[in-house]
Amino acid sequence: MARGYEINELAKEESWRMFRIIGELVEGFDSLSGIEPAVTIYGSARLESDDVLYEQTREIARRLGSLGFNIITGGGPGVMEAANRGAAEAGVASIGLNIELPEEQTSNPYTTRSIMFHHFFVRKVMLVKYATAFVIMPGGLGTLDELTEVLTLMQTHKIRPFPVALYDSTYWNGFLDWLRNCVMARKFISEEDFDLLRICDTADEVIETVQEWFVKQKVVGKKALVG
Repeated sequence: MARGYEINELAKEESWRMFRIIGELVEGFDSLSGIEPAVTIYGSARLESDDVLYEQTREIARRLGSLGFNIITGGGPGVMEAANRGAAEAGVASIGLNIELPEEQTSNPYTTRSIMFHHFFVRKVMLVKYATAFVIMPGGLGTLDELTEVLTLMQTHKIRPFPVALYDSTYWNGFLDWLRNCVMARKFISEEDFDLLRICDTADEVIETVQEWFVKQKVVGKKALVG
């Protein structure tokens, strides 16, 4: 009897969890609708504000903002704070999609629109869904997770292809060498999977990558309408 009661209570809990997930998705869709064009910037939450990478991230976000791109981040400290700060300085929407964690992830003060998520996978949907391009700054496991998920979604045609700018060649070259020399050598990935990766070492290169792709897509869209 007690066992049956426990199973029944567990089923109820799972049902309510489903509704919480739906609620997070609805809130995200409602809050972010109409923010395009936007660029999602990923990177380490552990970056200190006196690090040169902080200012580089801030500059990239500010310059993208000056071109009319809203900025989306995970809403936390480090790279995310720098990107939101640059967006706020440019006067565009500075969006932080935060996650409830026991430590490390606290909201930064530079977001103009902030959403708190409990489920990682819902947050990931929102980080990707409204992006025109992705900028991947140096980071740790979370950044690698986000990078490989974005590449997997494009590889499997679950999202339309976007440029993925990897900032700082000295940081990313080892990872890319491993992908080519080990993973691709085993034929687990293809050469085409590298097509949308762009290695950038300056803010100019990031801006050029994003802007060229955006203009190209607008031209393609106009031709499709005319056709």
